[in-house]
Amino acid sequence: MGIAQGFAKRKLARGRKLTQPALVFDYLQVLFQGYEHEVFSVLFLDTQHRVIRFETLFRGTLDSASVYPREVVKRALAHNAGAVVLVHNHPSGDPAPSDADRRITQRLKEALGLVEIRVIDHIVVGSEGCVSFAELGYL
Repeated sequence: MGIAQGFAKRKLARGRKLTQPALVFDYLQVLFQGYEHEVFSVLFLDTQHRVIRFETLFRGTLDSASVYPREVVKRALAHNAGAVVLVHNHPSGDPAPSDADRRITQRLKEALGLVEIRVIDHIVVGSEGCVSFAELGYL
């Protein structure tokens, strides 16, 4: 891990409150740079939206990653999270969400909702920038 990635990871460390989406986007872009495969991660948050943990849960191929809602729910419960921010990258560089991205987000929102964990956002990271589902009105 490079110096910039170490810095970005510390900015998403336990206890930090996420108040500026633009800064979070910058940190995520640094963390996800260089991946040649799709990676799906989750920012687990407490009820005050402070970071509990940032964890990569799934690794995929060049253009997809299999995401299992059951595993996301298990990890969220293990961390006693009150909310989550879903994050994944597009190695192509284009952060535009796909239909598959929208479908898995809905499935995760429903599964996590059953145990009263809110999905605050799903951020797609690409070399061309980041896209927020919340900002697009998809959540």
